[in-house]
Amino acid sequence: MLRDHRRLLITFADKAAMRDYVTSIVGQRHLPTLYALLDHPADLVDLDLPDRYVVKPTHGSGAVVVVSSDADPNATLPSIDACWAYTHVRPERADRSTLVDISQYWIEQLYGQGPNREWAYGAVPRRILVEEMLVKPNGKIADDYKLFVFHGRCEFVQVDAGRFERRSQDFYRRPWEWLPLSGGLPHSADELQQPECLAEMIEIAERLASDTDFLRVDLYVVDSRILVGELTSYPAGGDSPFHPESFDAEFGQYWTVPRAYLDRDFGETDVC
Repeated sequence: MLRDHRRLLITFADKAAMRDYVTSIVGQRHLPTLYALLDHPADLVDLDLPDRYVVKPTHGSGAVVVVSSDADPNATLPSIDACWAYTHVRPERADRSTLVDISQYWIEQLYGQGPNREWAYGAVPRRILVEEMLVKPNGKIADDYKLFVFHGRCEFVQVDAGRFERRSQDFYRRPWEWLPLSGGLPHSADELQQPECLAEMIEIAERLASDTDFLRVDLYVVDSRILVGELTSYPAGGDSPFHPESFDAEFGQYWTVPRAYLDRDFGETDVC
């Protein structure tokens, strides 16, 4: 992905532009409710928000503040020097002025320009997104289904569950064959059931990835809704090892890197 400089990758990386893309391909019904898209973090102060919501920057990954009454009562907002992280706090702990400071720090950061060279993030307008928190019927954060799509076909599904609790991660070969693969987190203690809507989830992911050679499509199932959380060309920055290592080759066998990417300079970006 270092040499793939199509502008489509900027759209995938931009959490605001991604929403427009999803709407155009599969419809707005497959997106979380948007409460606000802010150019100026100070505007957070006057927003009328529900008790549960999510705040994150549009131009990066791994920085999120989740606000809900289900959070640990002792959890607090992070200090500015530690705020590029996942945080879950209760509404009474989500001081708006502190959220403004955190958001201001976020938009001052140029993300993805380190050793992994996630170049697309550097071209994304830096704004703040406030949207619906996605939860299961018990009020817990919804499980995250990450579908790996190669050349328009979904081959693997990663399931991350229990964020902010006992986190787990499991991998499945399409359609639902569990793999003895670790990406760093423990496997779920209980067998995960195949989602009833898995076929529709795969269809949505494949439609969203139809114009590219690789895309990971992150989906959530909330009640009867299938919602798109993120589109990424750089899962874990492209630097997350699998154990055992043989799964690196198993995933890679489905991806044929287009010759055009191999023949271009790192800094060259397509006009359209």
